[in-house]
Amino acid sequence: MSEYLVLIYEDEAPYAEPGNEVWQQVMKAHEEFGVSNGPKLRGGNALQPVATATTIRRDAAGTATVTDGPFYETKEALGGYYLIEAADLDEAIAIAKQVPAAYGGVEVRPVMVFDQG
Repeated sequence: MSEYLVLIYEDEAPYAEPGNEVWQQVMKAHEEFGVSNGPKLRGGNALQPVATATTIRRDAAGTATVTDGPFYETKEALGGYYLIEAADLDEAIAIAKQVPAAYGGVEVRPVMVFDQG
């Protein structure tokens, strides 16, 4: 079995409205995803909005510059992730297709394994 990270990218605007039913619907969909895929889930979290992001960049000399905001300004931002276990990429994709992302999409990436030998 291998591990894959499913990155959830969505437009944050639909979630920003106070009292919005969208948030409740999405949370219910994520709960259902968790129930359906529980044994395959190794972890996951939702992230705070991009307005809370801080970016750190280093120049060629190694000097760090810290700025408020996300690494890139985009319409769809990284909003959360799941760490899943799957036999292969095909199974990981089948699981990722079930991740609620009505206002964007998901990206599946294998977790790199380093040989400790």
